[in-house]
Amino acid sequence: MTEGSLIDPGRSGPSEQRGFPIAREGYPLIIGWTFVTAIVAVLGLHTLALLALAITAFICFFFRDPKRVIPEEEGAVVSPADGKVLLVDVVQENEFVAEKMLKVSIFMSVFNVHVNRMPEKGRVTDVVYYPGKFFSANLDKASVNNERNAVSMDISGGRKLIVVQVAGLIARRIICRIRKGDLLRRGERFGIICFGSRLDLYLPADTVPAVSPGDKVLAGSSILGHLS
Repeated sequence: MTEGSLIDPGRSGPSEQRGFPIAREGYPLIIGWTFVTAIVAVLGLHTLALLALAITAFICFFFRDPKRVIPEEEGAVVSPADGKVLLVDVVQENEFVAEKMLKVSIFMSVFNVHVNRMPEKGRVTDVVYYPGKFFSANLDKASVNNERNAVSMDISGGRKLIVVQVAGLIARRIICRIRKGDLLRRGERFGIICFGSRLDLYLPADTVPAVSPGDKVLAGSSILGHLS
């Protein structure tokens, strides 16, 4: 991957044609547990084999990566994650922003798809990792205390967008596949957080929200708001 290149690190083309719809980060775990299942089955340990098979099935379920139809509407900002909207509010001056921005927080339970997608097209200006704790991701303090990874982007009109991957209570691995200088399209896959987490999205303050707390959203296809 070269700096400034147009990348799509999780799909094979604009129509989102993929083979087996599993995020690549899940392959080692799936292969490992499939091997364990086969061994205990051969040894005749049927109860353990069923347990190992159930774990393998859950891992496949967790790392699923379904196709999504990406809206082409001009100025639309799509959700970076599947889950439940926790917060839609204008905030000012924190570790990520120095001016007023609209913050949208999304909680992902272990049952949601955890592949993260870009809310809007633009160029990555910075990727910063922050070590931290592992409070439950549905708590407000998770945004400032938990382990997190912030991606800053320049979007159309000289505006800025920030998407923050936040680890949760049992999530212990944040994966971000992009780096400074990359050009990304709306809806592109850019990372994944393992086993329950949160996404905080910061948009220009004059963005018109299209969701409210409690709404359920899908990464890449649900519109969170419209840029003015």
